[in-house]
Amino acid sequence: MVNLLQTRRLQRYRMALLRLKKMGLQKTFSHSLSEETGISAVLIRKDFSQLGIRGRRRGGYNIDRLLEQLKLIFGSEKEQNVILVGLGNIGSALVKYEGYRQGNMNLVAAFDIDPAKRTRRYQVPVYSLENLRDVTDTFDVSVAIMAVPEFSAQETASYLVENGIKGILNFAPVLLKVPDHVLVNNINVMVELERLMYHTGIKQKA
Repeated sequence: MVNLLQTRRLQRYRMALLRLKKMGLQKTFSHSLSEETGISAVLIRKDFSQLGIRGRRRGGYNIDRLLEQLKLIFGSEKEQNVILVGLGNIGSALVKYEGYRQGNMNLVAAFDIDPAKRTRRYQVPVYSLENLRDVTDTFDVSVAIMAVPEFSAQETASYLVENGIKGILNFAPVLLKVPDHVLVNNINVMVELERLMYHTGIKQKA
């Protein structure tokens, strides 16, 4: 079973492998991945070994094969559909994001309470939340990206859960209350900046 810390490392390996592949490379070594990810070569080899991923001492790892194995581990060999709720500044940027395909993900729809947003042309259809259940059932969606204002975040999250969403990527600066079976990942720019400021401040004082 892959734990949370290992999952994060595997995601960093995948991003590094995709970069190396774009550069035209076909093979890589643990020390090369270490330089790309900042993770020690020893830990990289240990992670791969625990997951049954084998390389060759002189030949290294085949990049395409590694990416295929990571797809299987993440269960992303099958395309996963996701939805976006909220088309403010953050949501409008996320709907244009072209990186979903790297994780074999497909943004199938967006939702917003503003009727004017539903008449504009976006990369995906935009619906009222009243259509949420129809969309999640049609496209077998269990994960949502939520980029709504703070004051409506909890209500929106509860509505998503009621309509079958089991995972939420939350951009609102709110700690959401959800049932135990629902997973929430919070993306809070201010919290991350404060963490960076704190740690860089410590280093400067040392």
